Amino acid sequence: MAARASRKLLRDFLFRRACTTPIAGARHCSSAAETAPKIPHFSKKGRLLTGTTLGLVIGGGAYVSTVDEATFCGWLFSATKLVNPFFALLDPEVAHRLGVSAAARGFGFVEIGSVTPVPQEGNPKPRIFRLREEGAIINRCGFNSEGIVAVAKRLGAQHGKRKLDETTSSSSSSGEEVKPGGKAGPGILGVNLGKNKTSEDASADYVQGVHTLSQYADYLVINVSSPNTPGLRMLQGRKQLKDLVKRVQAARDEMQWGEEGSPPLLVKIAPDLSKEDLEDIAAVALALRLDGLIISNTTVSRSDPVTTNPAASEAGGLSGKPLFNISTSLLKEMYILTRGKIPLIGCGGISSGEDAYKKIRAGASLVQLYTAFAYGGPALIPQIKAELSECLERDGFKSVSEAVGADCRVATPKV
Repeated sequence: MAARASRKLLRDFLFRRACTTPIAGARHCSSAAETAPKIPHFSKKGRLLTGTTLGLVIGGGAYVSTVDEATFCGWLFSATKLVNPFFALLDPEVAHRLGVSAAARGFGFVEIGSVTPVPQEGNPKPRIFRLREEGAIINRCGFNSEGIVAVAKRLGAQHGKRKLDETTSSSSSSGEEVKPGGKAGPGILGVNLGKNKTSEDASADYVQGVHTLSQYADYLVINVSSPNTPGLRMLQGRKQLKDLVKRVQAARDEMQWGEEGSPPLLVKIAPDLSKEDLEDIAAVALALRLDGLIISNTTVSRSDPVTTNPAASEAGGLSGKPLFNISTSLLKEMYILTRGKIPLIGCGGISSGEDAYKKIRAGASLVQLYTAFAYGGPALIPQIKAELSECLERDGFKSVSEAVGADCRVATPKV
């Protein structure tokens, strides 16, 4: 019963939401650190200008937020258009952290991680590289994580506040109700689980993550596709993946759950897979009734026009526009292999409503952003939603769910 409730919950989330942004301190790992070029040091004047501008925006937000939440969110999205260019003056990792902090508002669906059981520093800096002309990023962060204990404390505090708000709302005579959403707030929260670099038992790491964090998560993600942790992608093999998923599912299902049931379990796969690999993953997903797949992680490939960029030689995973066609083709193939029975989340290179629409037509019930958000800022979100709505209306779809997998459907011949 709990498993059926979880799958229904996930499907409801997927079909209700058309555009999300996964927020992660570092979702990628690295196998080795290489000598990297030094990042230019910007002048004190440049940093002061950036800080002053950010201060004005924050100050303005403090005033606007006294009006109402809708006004504040509208103002926030507009204001970021002014602030975003200044982020280019910052070190990529500093800008990354500021972007994560800014994304705490205005979003209804967030995925955090990857979270490792034991804290680890990740790879030496610099480890994030902008390829601005190509709309891409290369990173080899290495699952830098504060560990599940630190994350559990933060999520636990949010979860407690959520429960308190619900209790206060139900007993209040003011008529104000807590907005529907997830366990830790008004939005849906996904927790992306990873393994420590030095761990000899990957399954044990994921099980530990489930035991500690699943009570705060609206869904869980097994990340076996980051290109930078030694041996991690080998877990995508049929036997390895089957054994891993069964063990994690068992860990989740042995816990005590209320009426809402256990959180759905998804697996995030790589774009650099063979047809045989995809068939194996699809077979495992169907056999074990996996709640969903995220397609895809970053790629280790470098194709034109990326190859002409000096940063192309950096080790790590490539994300952004150059990943779009690769990940979308993979998405369509997986939708066909799973016969549309497994909810799919499309991720990789989305920077417009048209891009999101193509992912949906290829089989995605939900889409995620990362790199485009880094370049475009929060103002990109309402733009994508408006463009997506126009695409759906243009082609006669009344909802996102109607368009899911449209490019994979074979017309039935007339008799």
